[in-house]
Amino acid sequence: MSGYYELRHRVGFEETNFVGNVYYTNYLRWQGHCRERFLTEEAPDVLAEIMDDDLKLFTLKAECEFFAEITAFDELSVRMRLDELTQTQIQFTFDYVQLKDGRESLVAKGKQRIACMRGPNNDTVPTRVPAQLREALAPFTAGRAAAPTGQAAGG
Repeated sequence: MSGYYELRHRVGFEETNFVGNVYYTNYLRWQGHCRERFLTEEAPDVLAEIMDDDLKLFTLKAECEFFAEITAFDELSVRMRLDELTQTQIQFTFDYVQLKDGRESLVAKGKQRIACMRGPNNDTVPTRVPAQLREALAPFTAGRAAAPTGQAAGG
């Protein structure tokens, strides 16, 4: 087990700016793609709750710190780890790693904090992180221990 969930991506021209490097907003888009793919592959029951029930995953905060530029046709590995798990919130970290000539180079780091909510759009309230999602995230914990199911690590 690698300790992270990985999304491989080949950068396209549409993701670059007029200078030729990747436009910064794409890093945040890739966080969302990684999170969605994780749900599809690792937690399909939770995805079904989002699609068919009233579970909502609200992004509270997303950030990215850049170390090097990448350009069109670069191969990228977006590596997501669980950083913090509370009763109602999840924080992920993301490493953006350029894969070139058999070498790996960290080009950016990011974070994303989400809250689990339920209810109609005009009356949503925080809810516990579903047990299936806690279980799916367990293998992808970054460095610190996540709170056991049913216990809070804060928030």
